[in-house]
Amino acid sequence: MISRSGDALKLSDTKTQDIHVSVVSHGQAALVLRLLQDIEKHCRRTAVHVTVTINVPEPFDTHGYRFSFPVRFLQNPMPQGFAANHNTAFRHGLTEYPSDYFCVVNPDIRLMANPFPGLLRCLEQADVGVAAPLVLNVQGGVEDSARRFPTPFRILAKALGMRGQPDYPLGQEVTSPNWVAGMFMLIPTATFRRLGGFDERYFLYYEDVDLCARMQLAGKVIRLCPEAKVIHEARRQSHRDFRYLRWHVASMLRFFLSKPFFRILWRRRLGRKP
Repeated sequence: MISRSGDALKLSDTKTQDIHVSVVSHGQAALVLRLLQDIEKHCRRTAVHVTVTINVPEPFDTHGYRFSFPVRFLQNPMPQGFAANHNTAFRHGLTEYPSDYFCVVNPDIRLMANPFPGLLRCLEQADVGVAAPLVLNVQGGVEDSARRFPTPFRILAKALGMRGQPDYPLGQEVTSPNWVAGMFMLIPTATFRRLGGFDERYFLYYEDVDLCARMQLAGKVIRLCPEAKVIHEARRQSHRDFRYLRWHVASMLRFFLSKPFFRILWRRRLGRKP
């Protein structure tokens, strides 16, 4: 493990940080550095520290960069999945920089302003398990980042082009969807720890669906908070690389055979939420 953040790291050794941000790089050093610069620019009034997990070997030169918040780097000896990477970062944060909240952010997220105050306001209610921002694409359009739980029928309907409308009308109102995309999730540390973090049996995709399902089964509410906005510079790897498509299908099938999925279906049959 390499820890590097200039003088800020030395000053913060005895300071409890409020938000632990976890970012995983898959050969995306340039994107990660841009994200760190966004945090530096927009989030100076929020106490954060960042863990960057280097999942595949890549040059990651931070020379010339200075951040006012602690940044540490974890180097994987071999590539790990989304769930395992963020769970490992979470455990390191618990021992080194205890925090009240854990934030999962993709490298291709850009910040226009500080999203954390709005998200923290959504989390003031004790029953809220995760808060997510409104996600915009690079053209300014709203992305479909909050959805109903998938079912085989819904997946088939989408594949046949029978469902073209978003599951929820995302705008200026706070929404309580079934699940929010894992590209940006702010979660109370106690909640994430109580649920055991992400399920590491998912290598890539559906970790966010599974986590939100388990949260709701534990009595927690999912919130999308449009007061907070971020930009997603989407790469859509699963549309171009067969490996990503294979992982996507495998994770989907795992979720459909999981206990949380069947418990959600049973609740629906009984007329309970979700």
